[in-house]
Amino acid sequence: MKLGGQEPRVGLTPRAKFSEGEDAAFLASSYGLTPDAWQRTVLDGWLGRRPDGKWAAPRCGVAVPRQNGKNGILEIRELFGMVELGERFLHTAHEVKTARKAFLRIASFFENERQYPELAALVKDIRKTNGQEAVVLTNGGQVEFIARSKGSGRGFTVDVLVMDEAQELNEDALAALLPTISASPTRNPQQIMTGTPPALNMDGAVWTRMRDAGVKGEDKRLAWYEWSVEGAVDLDDRSLWASTNPALGTRLNVETVADERAAMDDVTFARERLGMWASASQLQVIPAGAWEKCATQDAPKSGRVAFGIDMNPERSRAAIGVARENGDSVHVEVAELGPTESGSEWVVEWLVQRLKLRPVTVVVDGSSPAASLIPALKAARVPLTVTGASDMAKACGGFYDAAMTEGRLTHFDQAELNAALRGASKRNIAGEGAWGWNRKEHLGDITPLVAVTLAAYGMANARPAVSRAPRRIY
Repeated sequence: MKLGGQEPRVGLTPRAKFSEGEDAAFLASSYGLTPDAWQRTVLDGWLGRRPDGKWAAPRCGVAVPRQNGKNGILEIRELFGMVELGERFLHTAHEVKTARKAFLRIASFFENERQYPELAALVKDIRKTNGQEAVVLTNGGQVEFIARSKGSGRGFTVDVLVMDEAQELNEDALAALLPTISASPTRNPQQIMTGTPPALNMDGAVWTRMRDAGVKGEDKRLAWYEWSVEGAVDLDDRSLWASTNPALGTRLNVETVADERAAMDDVTFARERLGMWASASQLQVIPAGAWEKCATQDAPKSGRVAFGIDMNPERSRAAIGVARENGDSVHVEVAELGPTESGSEWVVEWLVQRLKLRPVTVVVDGSSPAASLIPALKAARVPLTVTGASDMAKACGGFYDAAMTEGRLTHFDQAELNAALRGASKRNIAGEGAWGWNRKEHLGDITPLVAVTLAAYGMANARPAVSRAPRRIY
């Protein structure tokens, strides 16, 4: 039997004068919650104090595969903070059921008057109404539980912000939650994130940002602990199963892991059970492998065309994308890319010269810098479609679906378009789950990608074709 490794592959612990981890472990053990050695390591790092009494790590995180006991660490931290320190907690999770489960577990320590009379005596109130679950103590300590949403944290003032299931914590939710600890009653706030590596369809930018800082090891105010593998590994190596799952052989059965290996594909097993984080290429919104499969050397010789225009935020460069229908698929390419510091008139002139192609439309995002071209385009009688946020969400979703479905989209493997895709991430727009292209920090200009996305949207939403003689684009 392989036993789980108690030491993290990545461990970052800020320098502290002392830690209250031992006291927290003693308190929890007194009520049947005895931490494993690896959980003690995490608690010692999270509860380290500076000489002035402040937390050595105002930001804390742990990434460990599922079913290993990360929720136990949170329970110990919350139990100790409430009972001994009088701290106020806001415990958040991505799903209602996860937040509810955490509440029931913490509440169980305070509701059992016969087994834990001293904890029951501390209770001022236990609220069980869905969406308002809380345990409030007479010493000022309390913990409230909510499922995250765009504005769910507003109105709370706490000392410790817990963000479980951090692999699905988006920027909007973080923006709503962080101010809850800005006026911490103890004047010693702390934020804690726990989770697993995000899947490719998750908005894991916030969580990945903390993880990147933990791996670099340069943030002196971050306590980070990670059980994971990296690089090329043998997924059937049971020593790796053990090193990445500290509860293996105790709470986690090795036969269960073997069954998971048989049932899951390689990527899923590596992420969910071995804690493997996606590589930079995998983190592309459209994975590199899928994008490469769309590349072609042969453009369609006929079919209707649509154009899309985009301009970067600095207003220094504009891109014109073209989409051409090709049976049931669409072919996209960057038709023109040029500077606009000295003026953007060339964009309008370029399009006017292509009106002989009878484009079905020219698409411009009404919220982008390129919107400044709209009056000139209308004056030149260019067939125009101006999009809003919901249109952009549909455009990006449609482009993604086409690229991920074999035979639905082709492109010329242009360097500028490839670079734009590598530098693009998602931003939430137009409602739950909808997204648009967003520029990754320091990773270049995505105007070529936005331009072809808008062109493809224009083609997808064009009126039914009218029979005409075929024309070449150039």
